[in-house]
Amino acid sequence: MSKSILGQLVAAALAAAFVSAPSLAADTIKIGLAGPHTGDLAPYGLPTRDAAEMIVAEVNAKGGINGKKVELMIADDQCKPEVATNVATKLVSEGVNIVIGHVCSGATKAALGIYKGAKIIAISPSATNPPLTKSGDYPNFYRTIAPDDDQATLAAQFATDTLKAKNVAVVHDKGDYGKGFADFAKEAIEKGGKAKVVMYEGIQPGAMDYSAVIQKLNKEKADVLIFGGYHPEASKLLSQMNKKKIKVAFIGPDGIKGDGFLKIAGKDAEGVYATGPMDVTKYPLNAKAREAYKAKYGKEPGTFFDQAYAATLAALNAVKVSGGTDYEALGKALKSSEVETTVGKIKFNAKGDAEGVGFSVYQVKNGVFGEVK
Repeated sequence: MSKSILGQLVAAALAAAFVSAPSLAADTIKIGLAGPHTGDLAPYGLPTRDAAEMIVAEVNAKGGINGKKVELMIADDQCKPEVATNVATKLVSEGVNIVIGHVCSGATKAALGIYKGAKIIAISPSATNPPLTKSGDYPNFYRTIAPDDDQATLAAQFATDTLKAKNVAVVHDKGDYGKGFADFAKEAIEKGGKAKVVMYEGIQPGAMDYSAVIQKLNKEKADVLIFGGYHPEASKLLSQMNKKKIKVAFIGPDGIKGDGFLKIAGKDAEGVYATGPMDVTKYPLNAKAREAYKAKYGKEPGTFFDQAYAATLAALNAVKVSGGTDYEALGKALKSSEVETTVGKIKFNAKGDAEGVGFSVYQVKNGVFGEVK
């Protein structure tokens, strides 16, 4: 790894935070890092872990923040709500000060009440379910990615305006994330008035056979299928559609936009569309972070790396600005103090959404996702 690259990167965002205080090294700032690090959805959680580890290592090498070293407390929730509650309880019992995560919306929702009760802030790079911020139920929650209603509206508009669809099928995996995306897409199609939703169905995650849904898709003569869910189900659905020679344009959310989908779906991924966080490689800090990552790991960073890097920088900046880990002070700092990140200069609105972030549409061509211009 190029130490100079990473040093410049973190210094640019947190220069004022680094002070040398060896005598206080044992007095740490405890940052929780929660997400899927094993299982089918690990491709979404491991880049988040990598981003946080890179930043924390460099921060500590420079002496920490406000005279304290940062302790990263890593916990695997497998994107399962029942595991996430256990993870959250454990982190709280161990005295965590702030959490980066969780990654999946269902797991995030399951954990947030526990953090709320303990007055602990959680910043997710990827939990896009709109009510997590917009309901007002979780004032302790922040995110560095735009919510699903934004990307679902984009998917619906792309289906009708760009693909000129007249008959749209909407399928989801029945989860908080997938169904939420599907519901907003359906609503956007119906409000737009340019196409008809001819099918709205839920599928069971982990099921081996989706033939009933595929038969209905064929019967309804859909032009486009909008899918809400993650890559394991999307890959299986596409494989079975292609075996039955049912050719329908497929649009998924950011839950399929990543290497996990490309590896599992293989040739079935070709031509598939997905919404995902807009291209942020134009930002200088982003370029430096990615260069540092490639120097360390020898590969491109994975899904949500940019958003996780931004979440970690925002969390540590709030600690620096507020002068500690007081819950109210951290919240005020997150909403009032702009910080340069890998997704641009951000602060958070009153609901906890990062200002200035958004989505784009991508398509798989020759085995890779590229932004649709």
